[in-house]
Amino acid sequence: MTWLFSIHLAVTWKLVGLIWVVQVLCYPQFLRVGKAEFKDYHFAHCFRIGLIVAPLLLLEAATAAWILYHDSNRLFTISACLIPLIWLSTAVLQAPIHTKLMRGFDSSLIRRLILTNWIRTLAWTARGILVSLSIL
Repeated sequence: MTWLFSIHLAVTWKLVGLIWVVQVLCYPQFLRVGKAEFKDYHFAHCFRIGLIVAPLLLLEAATAAWILYHDSNRLFTISACLIPLIWLSTAVLQAPIHTKLMRGFDSSLIRRLILTNWIRTLAWTARGILVSLSIL
């Protein structure tokens, strides 16, 4: 296993852990924040999670591209195909919901966010498993 693959594996599992925390802790908490405080709370969440996620997303994509080009196998290739799905889900489903939530509390939007975020949660979990299995 190359050092670059080790970095990719670690970054992928960090993202798996992070998406599960967001799915089972952060997003459900949105329903418990008071309406008066929601806008500030939501903005702070988006800003702070972005500081954590953005570098990891870029590192995951860059290392996946390098591995695909130089040293890939079937399981890794399948796992890499989930990256565009995750990004597409973010761009088409979750990001627009977050944009609407910037206007204020909306329980139906929050529930839709929680529901649609299962796409990313399950896709990243599958990625972690597939990337791990690809070293066998």
